[in-house]
Amino acid sequence: MSRKKIKIMDTSFRDGFQSVYGARVFYRDFFPALEAALKSGITHFEVGGGARFQSPLFYCNEDPFEMMDEIRKLVGPDINLQTLARGVNVVGLESQTKDVINLHAKMFKKHGMTTIRNFDALNDVNNLIYSGQCIKDNGLKHEVTVTMMGLPLGCEGAHDPDFYEKVLKNILDAKIPFDSVAFKDASGTSTPQTVYETVKRARKMLPAGTHIRFHSHETAGTGLRMYLAAIEGGADGVDLAMKPVSGGTSQPDIISFWHALRGTDYDLDIDIQKVIEAEEVFKSCMKDYFLPPEATTVDPMIVFSPMPGGALTANTQMMRDNGVLDKYPEVIKAMTEVVKKGGFGTSVTPVSQFYFQQAFNNVIFGPWKKIADGYGKMVLGYFGKTPCTPDAEIVKIAAEQLKLEPTTEKVIDINEKDPKKGIAVAKKLLEDAGLPQTEENIFIAAACKDKGITFLKGEATTNVRKNMPKKEDKKVGNGNGVYEVTVNENSYNVKLEGDKAFVNSKEYSISVKEGTDDGKGASSTSNASGGAENEVKAPLAGTVVNVIVKEGDTVSKDTVLLVMEAMKMETEIKSPFAGKVTKVLASKGNQVSAGQVLVCIK
Repeated sequence: MSRKKIKIMDTSFRDGFQSVYGARVFYRDFFPALEAALKSGITHFEVGGGARFQSPLFYCNEDPFEMMDEIRKLVGPDINLQTLARGVNVVGLESQTKDVINLHAKMFKKHGMTTIRNFDALNDVNNLIYSGQCIKDNGLKHEVTVTMMGLPLGCEGAHDPDFYEKVLKNILDAKIPFDSVAFKDASGTSTPQTVYETVKRARKMLPAGTHIRFHSHETAGTGLRMYLAAIEGGADGVDLAMKPVSGGTSQPDIISFWHALRGTDYDLDIDIQKVIEAEEVFKSCMKDYFLPPEATTVDPMIVFSPMPGGALTANTQMMRDNGVLDKYPEVIKAMTEVVKKGGFGTSVTPVSQFYFQQAFNNVIFGPWKKIADGYGKMVLGYFGKTPCTPDAEIVKIAAEQLKLEPTTEKVIDINEKDPKKGIAVAKKLLEDAGLPQTEENIFIAAACKDKGITFLKGEATTNVRKNMPKKEDKKVGNGNGVYEVTVNENSYNVKLEGDKAFVNSKEYSISVKEGTDDGKGASSTSNASGGAENEVKAPLAGTVVNVIVKEGDTVSKDTVLLVMEAMKMETEIKSPFAGKVTKVLASKGNQVSAGQVLVCIK
């Protein structure tokens, strides 16, 4: 009897990068590995979308459309190149208007993509109808997706075979056009039995010959077993990756799954010796990239706090950058309650980021003292209908803090009325920045807003974590007190003169003094002119994105002084007291540490 050939998609160059390196990889670095993978017989690759649209812009200073063009040129016309889209959110954390959703599909087709996997984290089919139609109308293959996860202990009401069967029925009833169906468990927390039963029921529901694919991660240690359950239930294909971006937080390894199928009725249609060679090439390509230890490990606690592999390392890397990685165990533990009270949206982008942000806030600021914008809007209905009703008290707190009323209106209808969204808004951003209004630029501006404009203006910085030899700070010039300092591979000439610092000749005010922290981001010190000068300190590490006040301004208690960004969230820094601003020690774009003085008020 012939063995059933299981189709594979190699996710190394999209989800693998996101799961291990936070998607921060220069595209030309991996081209030799992609060529080697082609020689092994792999004909289907995930190469873009999701974080691999944002990260090239935000961290690699690379154009994702140019990347897609170069990949298509490398692989030729016949290879299936796939990307990831988040329903009405397309490739961002924010949902979009119809014109932007259609432009997304148009641009990805124009730049050589074959297939778009399209999912909604809430499994709200209303978020898939228009986006799916746009994918098909623009000549792409549409892989409609049901998102999965395991619920924390003691929870029920969703994320079981009955629930997934209902979601698939809703997709079929909505008559969404599709070419294949995927079941995507981004956190790797579904039980193998749930996977088996779900795929088995789907096989009976779908038209004969429909391709069913299963996707998961090894984060919780059960990925391979779930893959076996999926193909036993009737799946035709699975997602796999190559070392060094396989296993751990990423997909199971191609070689590992090939081995798991030996002696069974299933086989992978690949040349295993050439896959082995390709993995060696890939490891060589990535040898200079920092490999975070948590990316290569299995964490059984993820079963109780479903954190996707694709988000885990991105978040831990940001925590490293912000000096709060020691809080990670507390944040993961806090996620359990956040998921329980949030309505059971699937822990996959953007909802996984909402969960993590809220858990982070609960740890840093105290339980439910600060509602993360995304999490709050989710429980209030602004991203669609959650699988179950969120906790009533949390909904009330979110409404009060965000000053929004709960809604049951369709997301796409809300967005159509939003004056801050759409192609017209993107064109205005480009016009104000003096940039050409090409379709590519319009989509980048619409999906990435200010960060997209910064990239298009040529002002983006590079923040890719490579293992570079450490450089000692050294004096430059002729003993003039200027030092060369290297931070994240970027070199700066720094000169200190009293309370002034000159960084690449730009002047900054600095202040070093002792004070008593009151635990609320403020402290008092004596002032030479008499009286108390109150210091407002950063509650956490991050980047200053806007400074609202200037020296001499009179402020009231709770006046917003500046806005910081950390962990993909913007936090308003408010004055704990009334008075006059005597010093502003932070500028837009500054990286600040927790406890650093930002503003002085007397």
